[in-house]
Amino acid sequence: MSRHQTQDVEGIEDAEDVRDATDSTDSTDVTDSPDSPGSGLPASPGDVAGRQPWLHDLVVCVDGNGTALSDADGAMRGSGAHGFFVDDQRVVSEFVVGLGGADLVHVAHAARGARGEFLTSARGVGDPGADPTVEVHRSRHLAGGVLREQVVVTSRASAPVETELVVRLGGDGADISVVKSGLATGHLLDPRRESDASAGWQSDELTTRVELSPAPAALTTGDDGVRASFPLRIEPGTRAVVEVVVGTERRGESMFAADAGSDAVDWPDRLEVEAGDPRLGRLLETSLTDLRSLLLRDPADLRDVFAAAGTPWYLTLFGRDSLWAARMALPLGTDLAGGTLRALARRQGTRHDASTAEAPGKIPHELRRTSHAHDADSFHLPPVYWGTVDATALWICLLHDAWRWGLPDGEVRDLLPALRSAASWLTDLATPDDDGLIKYVDESGHGLVNQGWKDSGDSMRFRDGSLAASPIALVEAQAYAVEAAVAAATLLRTFGTADGEDGTRADALERWAEALRDRMRSRFWVGGPDDRYLAMAIDGDGRPVDGVGSNMGHALGTGALTPDEARRVTETLTAPTMLGSFGIATLANDNGGFNPIGYHTGSVWVHDTAICALGMAREGHATEAAAVARRLLDVGEAFDYRLPELFADDAVFGRPAPYPASCRPQAWAAASSVAMLTVALGISVDVPNRAVRVRPPARPPFGALRVAGLRVGDAVVTVEVAADGTVAVDGLPSDFTLER
Repeated sequence: MSRHQTQDVEGIEDAEDVRDATDSTDSTDVTDSPDSPGSGLPASPGDVAGRQPWLHDLVVCVDGNGTALSDADGAMRGSGAHGFFVDDQRVVSEFVVGLGGADLVHVAHAARGARGEFLTSARGVGDPGADPTVEVHRSRHLAGGVLREQVVVTSRASAPVETELVVRLGGDGADISVVKSGLATGHLLDPRRESDASAGWQSDELTTRVELSPAPAALTTGDDGVRASFPLRIEPGTRAVVEVVVGTERRGESMFAADAGSDAVDWPDRLEVEAGDPRLGRLLETSLTDLRSLLLRDPADLRDVFAAAGTPWYLTLFGRDSLWAARMALPLGTDLAGGTLRALARRQGTRHDASTAEAPGKIPHELRRTSHAHDADSFHLPPVYWGTVDATALWICLLHDAWRWGLPDGEVRDLLPALRSAASWLTDLATPDDDGLIKYVDESGHGLVNQGWKDSGDSMRFRDGSLAASPIALVEAQAYAVEAAVAAATLLRTFGTADGEDGTRADALERWAEALRDRMRSRFWVGGPDDRYLAMAIDGDGRPVDGVGSNMGHALGTGALTPDEARRVTETLTAPTMLGSFGIATLANDNGGFNPIGYHTGSVWVHDTAICALGMAREGHATEAAAVARRLLDVGEAFDYRLPELFADDAVFGRPAPYPASCRPQAWAAASSVAMLTVALGISVDVPNRAVRVRPPARPPFGALRVAGLRVGDAVVTVEVAADGTVAVDGLPSDFTLER
């Protein structure tokens, strides 16, 4: 599939202003080096080879398969992860703006979803004195593979300002895996001039074209990319506007030609949140804008959308991440769930292949447009990789939950073949040993060593800090499997064949789930009589991996625990060693190997904390769930309402510290804001049985709360919870029952 992405973008102003400002200037060609003194263009710092670039201080915009990362002044300087990426390729690595001899100093910036704005002061231009009188405002908007940017130079000086605006762009075509490895050379692809106002370059996969409006006085190409100059004369109180449009076109077929799907949903416009704590509304608005901008369309059926895991490293379909994001977002409607389920079912495993971890019925871990590799540690993933122990169970759980929230019966029936295959993988192939536990091991030698959500190589630790050996049986994988088996049984009885075969299979699944519950009870509980807790896993030698970790929180609400066991897990998660000021740690702070900024060894992950809170609420521990959800709102405020992938708790003056390479936005982090609403409302939905329950915590975590625009089947519903806990629901069909 190949198409030139030229979608119209709102909010870009007409560039006639710049024509007025340039009419009286000399249009001679300017050929001095863009990085020479007086050009106004900052030099690009070099990368540190072999180190993963850090992201947190970068400003990120994303729309589907396109994402832009820059410094706070809007500049892409060819270093680190800077650039405009399309289809996991860096089509623009350098995009800098200069204004004569001015020093462009960052003043302010903001970004959400596909938009970013950058304000700089042009020091050294305009009136003398302390007050800045000339500013440069860059307004960026992405639409899939198109970047559109408006550069506005405004003068408030007392006399006309004569200067030169210089824009320079170039692209190195580096693959995202090379950029992430810190091994990108930064060598620009050869540019070519196409007209007085356009130029471009191309890689094997993509053609990139830059268009400028109005036409610059001079446009040159060379080793330093494309350079455009605009001599300006700006009268007091006026401005000049230049528009830069970067478009891309695929040059051939792609392994996974997924385009932006942000136009498929209306969440930020439809959902209205009013809370006693006004921060909640800001968090939801930003999070849903980000989540919508992460949506991609399945190239196999453009009607189906799913959430890409996160930008820039994981801007594609990820089984576990996409499933959890869709599951937490169910109160917004079932469209995302349906698209995610179908996209993954189309790529469900059909054969055994150790090199890709494929197996019949298995749901894939991730899809890439090319292979994903890191030569330094012999890590290599094929374009489609099935190395996940939990995505198959989570796929079944999402199908069941989406049905409860109103996924149409016809869509459920269409997925029954995939459901049967997934259930067969769960019961027949995922338990390779006689002990009957769900396990994983990397048989390829070049894939993921750990295949649960904590997939870093050092995540599975005993309490003394030592590492567990494969094959590993994760506690959450067992719990997901219990929930999935029961859910599959329910769906097969409801939608299965009339000949009784599905009913027989449903009975077998429930027996299998009960047996797995018993194995969990006998194998995973560790500690003394007064501090019993669930181990993270069972290792290859059959030993409980007794590190105290957040894994146990994912067992809450799955049906794998008794009420007393759920109470013990909740108490462990909310103890001071696990629950900090801003969330639940991945590893308790009294464990060996604890590192508050380690990827899975003590940091706090937003989605992990949200899943634990949801589980507590489902188990009836609403007070504890509310306290945890409240912490996530504090996280949102600390990170300018754009929830990060992970962070270190309470690191600097009582504030969280960013994990420097954290994706932001990330799908399941953004979707966690909806999970916070679910906890605060205490809402559960059963459309097939025409029932809704709203049972908020006794002490609402965000004060009085009104949420309009929730979807219950085809109905658009408003739920209000007063400060005293009184509940009102509007918009439910008359045949629904409401339980308070």
